[in-house]
Formats: sequence, structure tokens, C-alpha cells
Amino acid sequence: MSLSFEDLPIRDDLRGMIPYGAPQAPLPVALNVNENTHPVPDEVAGDILDAIARALRDINRYPDREFTALRESFAGYLGEGLQREQIWAANGSNEVLQHILQAFGGPGRTAFGFAPTYSMYPLLTRATGAAWVAGTREPDHSLSAESAAAQVAEADPDVIFLCAPNNPTGTPLPLEVVTAVYEASRGIVIVDEAYQEFAPRDSPSAVTLLPGRERLVVSRTMSKAFAFAGARVGYLAADPAFIDALRLVRLPYHLSALTQAAATAALAHASTMLRMVDDIVGQRDRISATLEALGYRPYESWSNFVLFGGVEDPSETWRRLYSRGVLIRDVGIPHHLRVTAGTEAETTAFLDALASIDSEA
Repeated sequence: MSLSFEDLPIRDDLRGMIPYGAPQAPLPVALNVNENTHPVPDEVAGDILDAIARALRDINRYPDREFTALRESFAGYLGEGLQREQIWAANGSNEVLQHILQAFGGPGRTAFGFAPTYSMYPLLTRATGAAWVAGTREPDHSLSAESAAAQVAEADPDVIFLCAPNNPTGTPLPLEVVTAVYEASRGIVIVDEAYQEFAPRDSPSAVTLLPGRERLVVSRTMSKAFAFAGARVGYLAADPAFIDALRLVRLPYHLSALTQAAATAALAHASTMLRMVDDIVGQRDRISATLEALGYRPYESWSNFVLFGGVEDPSETWRRLYSRGVLIRDVGIPHHLRVTAGTEAETTAFLDALASIDSEA
């Protein structure tokens, strides 16, 4: 008879937890996990392959533990006078966030976020032994500086997550909310900018707030705008002393030589890689406009996805889209679904499938 993991002497605080898991299915149109569905441009892919080939010649040796070239590339990409000493990276932004929680969270401490928000925040928090505390948002999922600061001051957490723009809602986060939360807290304030590249070009990043704020962290990922989800590369910018703290918890040589080579090569082509962002934003706005015309309630989105309400039965709508070869996401918000903005053809397939469902109602 096979055991379940609950029959094992697992940590008590992990019992009852459900692992992260978005559905994976070989459907023609997969728009459920906010991937960049555009392939890496051929000219960039060639340089990445060349960089990996060069790295393979020394694959018998451990990689640069400090991933120096990659950190310099990230600093150059973010700008704002950042130096490599202010940059950290890991295998996806989730591992970056895990490092932060391992260093600044843990047993007896708390992490805080404004629900609904990225589902991995509470999972990472609890897996590292800390307690999760959820704040609230306005009905349109926005946050005011006054409300956010008051909630943080009352909860007094050790780590605070601010998702900007927010996942799964796409809601923008004004910088005044970040500064208000920072001033109202004593803990680490993480601004998760996984989708920042999809925001309007004139919207400032929280990276501009870093000088003089040693508890502020801005995390990013290459998974979205850079179409690098399969490479698993996330990074952050913070005070150099904060970076030193993360060295205490990272595994030795945690970024492989192949990962470092691929990411550095991709960053050398940042302008080419980011050209697809405009196309994705165009499809996002097309989705929002069409959803509204179909009678749904799309929320303002500064990301590469759209959350929409007015769905009478999300599970049934999800199933009927699935049967038509289209995979989107039920994020657990009543009467809502979320769809990633893909290519023009993928967007058309989703909108046509949804319209056909509505016509049958």
C-alpha cells in the first residue's frame, strides 16, 4: 500500500498545505500562466547558443559563484546608477524571494501581502517557517497609500510583499504606496516588479526609490518580457548590505554556468528582446476591449494578462474553453477568470472561443 506524504514525519506547519500548481496541458492555445508566448528572436537565440557552447568548454569546473558578469549586465539593464554589488540573482524570481524569506523571515516572524496577490507569497512564507498575514484591497483591487500604511502599521510584519503591477489582478501600484508602506514599517519591503516592462513607458520603477532605503528591495524576472521562463532567471536590486545577507542562505554555486551564459547573452540584446512587449500590450488591450464588448468586466491591467469579472460559472467557462483547445486560469476569485495576452493568433482563438460559448448560452 502506497503512503501519502502526510503519513511521513513531515513538519507540522507544512501539514495541510497545497503545493503550487497551475494546470499544464498540451492544448493549442495555452494562456494560463502569464508566459511570454512569443519565441526568442532567431538572431538572439543564435548568440545565446554560442554563449552556452563556450560555457560548455569549462563545464567540468564550478561556475562563478558571484555570477559577476551577469550582475553587471543586470545593473546596466536597470540603470539608475546601480552597481553589481546591489544586484542578486537566482533560479527564477521565486528563488530570489525564497532567499529573502530565508534570511529575514523564518519561525516566529511574519510576512504580509495585500490579497488577492501572487499565490506563491504565502506558500514561500510558510515553507520557510514564517506566518502569513493577508491585508485587503479596494473592490477594484487598488491600494491607497493611507490604507496600505495603516494595515502594515497594525500588522507590524517582518517582510512585506508589494506586487507592482499586481498578480493576478494586473493592478498598477503607485510609488507613493511604496513610500508610505516603507515609512510605516520596520521590516523588509519587497516590490515585486515581475511585470514592470508591460507598464506604460513613462511609469517609474521602484528602483528609483532605492537610494537611502536600505530595507527596500525591487525584484524582477526574465520570464515575462524576456521570454525566458524556461531558463529560470530572477533578480533583485537592493542595498549592498542586503545582498551580503542573502549569501548566508544561498546554496553554493546556485546559478549554473549555462544559466549565467544564457542570461548574459540575452541581456546583451535587451532592446531586441523587448520589442515583443509592444505587441503583447496591444493584444492585452484588445482582449480588454473585446471582453467589455462581450459584457464582461475587465480590470485595468499594466501586466501581460487580463483579469475579468462577470463570469457566471468560472469552472464551467474554463472547462468549455478547455474543450475548444484554449487554456486560461481560474485564480479562485468568485465570478472571475484570468487570461494571458499571447500572440495575435492566440488572442483571436481565445476571443472566438469565448464568444462561441456566449452564443450558446
